[in-house]
Amino acid sequence: MSRPERQTVSWIRRRFDQVGLSPDTRHGQNFLVDLNLIRLLAESADPGPADVILEVGTGMGSLTALLAEKAAVVVTVEIDEHLHQLAREELEAFENVVFLRLDALRNKNHFAPAVIEAVQAELARDPARRFKLAANLPYNIATPVISNLLLWPTPPASLTVTIQKELGERIVAQPGSKDYGALSVWIQCQCRARIVRIMPPTVFWPRPKVDSAIVQMDLDPELRARIPDVAFFHQFARQMFFHRRKFLRSVAISAFGDQLGKPGVDAVLGKMGLGADARTEQLPVERILELGEAFREALAAV
Repeated sequence: MSRPERQTVSWIRRRFDQVGLSPDTRHGQNFLVDLNLIRLLAESADPGPADVILEVGTGMGSLTALLAEKAAVVVTVEIDEHLHQLAREELEAFENVVFLRLDALRNKNHFAPAVIEAVQAELARDPARRFKLAANLPYNIATPVISNLLLWPTPPASLTVTIQKELGERIVAQPGSKDYGALSVWIQCQCRARIVRIMPPTVFWPRPKVDSAIVQMDLDPELRARIPDVAFFHQFARQMFFHRRKFLRSVAISAFGDQLGKPGVDAVLGKMGLGADARTEQLPVERILELGEAFREALAAV
């Protein structure tokens, strides 16, 4: 199967000039132009014949092609109508690519229904198929894309993405560090996450103002199975880190005081052995999971 031309700066510039286009900063268009890194991103995703891969941000289709050569299907989403058309032209030889021209997100908390439907339709074709995400994510939607996918009833087996280095550091951060927060907990409570490679601005066109990273997140079903109510815990983690510099008791009273009252909140914290000086950012993921379940049970009993 023929592969599209290589995604270099000169090639992208030429294709843009041919159709009178320029990168659209509103959509976070920074094209990865280091061929070795494009291959590293694709190899890290490890596409296989049973994989349905979602790509958010088709761009010019270079990553799409590498994925489609080995995956069962690539569902690729592009918001820009001109890039969508260019990618379709470059990838016309691939019959296992589903092109969607729309915003992948309906809003910051939900995917567009058409994206969910397309992925589910491809997964339904064979019970052996598995779902993955692989993408050079636009910076402005990276967090909601990653977070929301892990809320799906059937989340991706893996998420392989290029994102801002700062965001990557938050994903893998450990308790007590400045980067540790709700996103760290939300991902680490379900996935084994690591930074594969740090990338300077020079490997993109146009060049962003910050470093980027390839981040690999592999879903661990045993980790996820420990969470009785995934949606509740997602909201709980966000609530517990909403006021980072406050003591945990104050944050918990703000979140649950109306339902449990201060005595109820204190009872949960006392049961967990957490004193007045406890802070959320000092607690490991396991401890926050236990705390979330303790509050869920207390709320259910009201």
